[in-house]
Amino acid sequence: MARSETISFLSDYGLTDEFVGVVKSVIRHIAPHAAVVDIAHEVPAHDVRAGSLTLARAAQYLAPGPVLAVVDPGVGTDRRAVAVESEENGLTFVGPDNGLLAAAMAMVGGAKRAVSLTNADFHIASPGPTFAGRDVFAPAAAHLAAGVDLAELGDLVDPITLTPGMVPLAREEEGALVAEVLWVDRYGNAQLNVDPDEITQYGDRVRLRWGEQVRTARRAFTYADLRTGEIGLVVDSYGLVSVAMERRSAADELRLRPGDAVSLDAPPDQ
Repeated sequence: MARSETISFLSDYGLTDEFVGVVKSVIRHIAPHAAVVDIAHEVPAHDVRAGSLTLARAAQYLAPGPVLAVVDPGVGTDRRAVAVESEENGLTFVGPDNGLLAAAMAMVGGAKRAVSLTNADFHIASPGPTFAGRDVFAPAAAHLAAGVDLAELGDLVDPITLTPGMVPLAREEEGALVAEVLWVDRYGNAQLNVDPDEITQYGDRVRLRWGEQVRTARRAFTYADLRTGEIGLVVDSYGLVSVAMERRSAADELRLRPGDAVSLDAPPDQ
């Protein structure tokens, strides 16, 4: 199997502790030729859903090679550790089988082959079971980058048995589209699980309802098209509708958080 020049790395480890640095050092010891690209390490701790969505947003832009993804609240339990080869893009995802990898796999055409990482020859000695990122996943990713075939890392498993993802779908309800906030970026834009075509029927102005709040937003092409203080719906860089404001945090102003339900429909005066 050919060597890979890149390993992409996502985790909820943060950058305060030594965890990310240790994982990178394990990789470098096994595959010193491979560059490690950091996707994100500030995924909220234990938040598999947030990690899954982050990985899915990134997947189609990643360089070919192993993708090491660790958000693993079940570390040390009987949840499987897996490596999954994609049908497209030359990516192999390495991480826990807890739903973290599923949405990203779907973005790159689904799974071609999968293994449970049961071959201890490709692990490093572990003083305890709670740092699989260092002891199991990082060595597996590094050995893949060094040219080891996927099948050598453990027992082949049927990809259909892998834990599915947790990406919610918007739904029609009483004439409105009920959506969910998937993600709030660092600028405060609140991404919804809404394709722009799903709200075309409502026109240029769309009523938003969440909790006790009711606001009207204007569909805009860019953030700069919005007036100061105006709420907008902008198609973001991933092709989904985001609630946004010009140079202000829409999430803070409107108190929107990931997981919040937002109903969209036409304002009653239209």
